[in-house]
Amino acid sequence: MLEKINSPEDVKKLNEQEKKQLAEEIRNYILEIVSENGGHLASNLGVVELTIALHSVFDVPKDKIVWDVGHQTYVHKILTGRREALKTLRKLNGIAGFPKTRESETDCFNTGHSSTSISATLGMARARDLKGEDHSVIAVIGDGALTGGMALEALNDVGYSKCKMTVILNDNEMSISPNIGGLNKFLSKLRTKKLYTKSNISVKKIIWNMPAIGKPIVKIIQRIKRSIKQLIIPKMFFEDIGFTYLGPVDGHNIVELENILRLSKQVEAPVLIHVLTKKGKGYEIAEKSPDKFHATGPFDIATGNPKKAKSPDYSKIFGNKLVELAEKNKNIVAITASMKDGTGLTEFQKRFPERFFDIGIAEQHAITLAAGMAKEGLIPVVPIYASFYQRAYDQVIHDVAIQNLPVVMCVDRAGLVGADGETHQGLLDMAFFRLVPNLTIMAPKDFKELEDMLTFAVEFKKPIVIRYPRGGEDATIQFEKHDTIRLGKCEIIKEFEPKKEETEAQEEQQETTSQTNQTNQENKVTIMTIGKTAAKGMKLAKELEEQNKNVQVINMRFLKPIDRSAVIEASKQSQKLITIEDGTIVNGLATAVKEIIAEEKLANIDLETHAYPDAFIEHGSVEELEAKYWDK
Repeated sequence: MLEKINSPEDVKKLNEQEKKQLAEEIRNYILEIVSENGGHLASNLGVVELTIALHSVFDVPKDKIVWDVGHQTYVHKILTGRREALKTLRKLNGIAGFPKTRESETDCFNTGHSSTSISATLGMARARDLKGEDHSVIAVIGDGALTGGMALEALNDVGYSKCKMTVILNDNEMSISPNIGGLNKFLSKLRTKKLYTKSNISVKKIIWNMPAIGKPIVKIIQRIKRSIKQLIIPKMFFEDIGFTYLGPVDGHNIVELENILRLSKQVEAPVLIHVLTKKGKGYEIAEKSPDKFHATGPFDIATGNPKKAKSPDYSKIFGNKLVELAEKNKNIVAITASMKDGTGLTEFQKRFPERFFDIGIAEQHAITLAAGMAKEGLIPVVPIYASFYQRAYDQVIHDVAIQNLPVVMCVDRAGLVGADGETHQGLLDMAFFRLVPNLTIMAPKDFKELEDMLTFAVEFKKPIVIRYPRGGEDATIQFEKHDTIRLGKCEIIKEFEPKKEETEAQEEQQETTSQTNQTNQENKVTIMTIGKTAAKGMKLAKELEEQNKNVQVINMRFLKPIDRSAVIEASKQSQKLITIEDGTIVNGLATAVKEIIAEEKLANIDLETHAYPDAFIEHGSVEELEAKYWDK
């Protein structure tokens, strides 16, 4: 059946039984590809029937479907002519794991971060109305994304505006980790008036005290009531703010889905369709562990085990060290934006549940929450992925930096992350954090230095940023030297080799010393690195030494405050300076060094920079992208 589908028009021709068969084949196809390439599995398995129903009822690209986050669009890509292309999923020059307008006109809006779809869809609906056009616009958003403030802002605007559009709430009780918070409870529990609550309690007490039959009757009534609440309560909220609420509907029943979607097209007002789905549907291992299979590397289908053994990574090292520090300091607290496992906080939650706060997909809230805690004497540690810290930039400036509060901001997945592409590459954090007054910015060269920096940070008593990459250390380079962390001070991890002529010049005190030093300076190269690029610097040093260059390597450690004296001294010792960083060329280490050279009026400096261009970097493996952009 799958081989017959080359466009949504082919889907529309199928009968009910054929669509069921198609759904099963799509699940198997996605499972095979993701097990080989890696990718987002559980979310895609959960929306198979929903996607088939959408393409059965609506007509893309005329009708617009915006997928929130977008990691659940593999089925959509299969049904819109990219079945074979999906075999290249997340590979360099292959198909992306998220919607990309450059790939297909049926991808009407690029998405990669949570909670944006309703805003974008409302914008499209208003544009349609202003242009006098007639087509449907649909936002597909998960219940986890509703914890993002932007989604609530958009719901408020849509409901008030009465603009005709459809929001599909894909309710699977999951984001990446299980959903938490009031909105999650709202979707399953009753919010009652005080009068109802009081009368309910009174009646319950009377029945409960009845001899023999009281307790069983109460339990039966509670079960019936919970079932009724599931149907009534969402409608109360969404209709109160201006939506026509439809549902809940079984998200794995194609016929029911198609019927309710057709009904939504007849409503001349905002519609919210509540769809109940199961993450990982059809693959039992993923159904049982949907968080594990939210995003996965290549794995064995039979067992679900990864094909490549997981080695220690920066997130794990961070989490273990934070537990160690928290055992000694009761003021340390940890905050996550629904990324407990990904940022290494699983053990912290187990050990210190009262000091662990998962606030949902709400990075802005996370930072201001941390600011409030810091203001009252706690030491909040907030690990967030680099590309998601962008979402909380104003809070970093306004709530943390201006007040100079001791919040430890740990920037996980800094630098390239690879296969997730433009929306997830962590290349901008050094540039935008460097602009903020009162911020200190550090990056460790290896696991040991991350531990040392975290120890320094929790004792620093001012706002501080620690950035570190995805994955582990460079196994080919071992750093034996780890100087004590001192504010704004670098570490020389490879010294210049003393030359014979230098030694003789010093011993003989010849008049030609200055000329000899100039000759030696021209042969000397200083490599300045930050973070994981220290390993890169050591490898480059070896290559240059094979060209008879005398090389020193400096681990700058701090981007801000940068060690000015190290740059000045290096410029006196070396004719050539090389900077290496895993961020954008704009406003990072290279820019900081150039500023010092200009401000100090340092002359005759040959500066070579290695960084990523002022561009958004596509998906591919980290190694491939480094070779394409970094190693030139």
